[in-house]
Amino acid sequence: MIVRPQWKCCEYGHETGEKRHVETRLKNLSEGLAALEQWVRYRLAELLGQEHKIIEVEAVQSRLAGLELLPGQRLPFEENLALITVLAPHLQSDFFDRIFGEVLPQNGDYPSLGGLRGTQFRGFIPTGETLMFLLAGRDLKQRLYLKQLFEESHLFSRKGLLYLDPAPPGEPTLSGRLSMPSEIVTLLTSGVAEGPRFGIDFPAQHLTTDREWDELVLRPATRDQLAELRNWLTHRHHLLNEWGMGRVFRPGYRALFHGSPGTGKTFTATLLGKVTGRDLFRIDLSMVISKYIGETEKNLEKVFSRAEHRDWILFFDEADALFGKRTGVRDVHDRYANQEVSYLLQRIEQFSGLVILASNLKSNIDTAFMRRFQSVVHFPAPGPEERYQIWRRLLPGQVRLEHGLDMRALCRRYELTGSNIANIMQYALLQTLSRQSDILQKTDLLEAVEREYQKEGRSL
Repeated sequence: MIVRPQWKCCEYGHETGEKRHVETRLKNLSEGLAALEQWVRYRLAELLGQEHKIIEVEAVQSRLAGLELLPGQRLPFEENLALITVLAPHLQSDFFDRIFGEVLPQNGDYPSLGGLRGTQFRGFIPTGETLMFLLAGRDLKQRLYLKQLFEESHLFSRKGLLYLDPAPPGEPTLSGRLSMPSEIVTLLTSGVAEGPRFGIDFPAQHLTTDREWDELVLRPATRDQLAELRNWLTHRHHLLNEWGMGRVFRPGYRALFHGSPGTGKTFTATLLGKVTGRDLFRIDLSMVISKYIGETEKNLEKVFSRAEHRDWILFFDEADALFGKRTGVRDVHDRYANQEVSYLLQRIEQFSGLVILASNLKSNIDTAFMRRFQSVVHFPAPGPEERYQIWRRLLPGQVRLEHGLDMRALCRRYELTGSNIANIMQYALLQTLSRQSDILQKTDLLEAVEREYQKEGRSL
């Protein structure tokens, strides 16, 4: 016997807001699936010439149009039908197969239904052709009109709700699978918005920090340059829309962060997202770049298509790998490598948000790319005063310095980055704790400094 989980009210006997929220979602999805089943049966009856079984079309259209499948929005019939069609296999794995098995003759072949099977999922997966069959049947004029559902200007593309996967070469465009990002599936089924998950289907990692902007230690010139980026993120809508400069300036903003490893490029980008209230995603180039021709563009498009119109900041770490000096064309792979760069440049310039490229050396970036950046921000190694500020901010309030330990003298003597100092402080604090002490000793610091120098092939 299957025991179904029961909702429990709180001790005072009234419904919780969470329960009402879940019940509303469940009601919308249940009604959506029921209406979709009616609509599928209607189209199948029409396909088989069984006119006497046709349902009341307008009633089902009105029923679907009245549902709030997308939280906070009631979409037209066509959009809601598309959403519930893509969701159906996520909710009931045999949804389409069950209906087809009940209605269609056993040995028939019906290409107009579209659909495909997955590598692990054994049920029917809708394609663009499936949706066109449901929305337009054999009405060519209506089919051509409804292709707008897959255009970039449509709500589905603008909000990243669903998209049509590319069809295999030479096959009809609509034979591509209808896909919905995992976070949108979660949003539509639970009503809870969550970020995309890092992985093969989304090769970018969401970066967050508990640190604050005031904890960032930079030289004054670098901090002044960052103020320009904050200004753009804060005022761009006013500048482009209310002042009408969107017809003059290109969309989006492109910045290059360059400097030695450990100088704060990634930390600064993460804080920039936090202080301006935007999600920041770091592109994992090891997952993006592919030796297979055309795959790099496809991997990057997964990020750009989902980031577009969501006001995300995209951070390309170690960007030299993609934006370095272009090669001469010696063979077919060189030609495609340069095509990948051209695609990237075009996609970055079309992106309406902030794109940050990080490089260890400015000279590694092709000079032809430099004019495309509105800001080029240098992150030099911290000087003695910056090093001292980093030391002080990393020192816990419960820890005292050993008598005679001159931190300023250490900062003047040893050239270290913020990353070096963090590693040194962690080692020294752990040594302090291992002695069950709260006094930071100079010998621990010097030992940790030596370890950092050795890692980088430097000598004291």
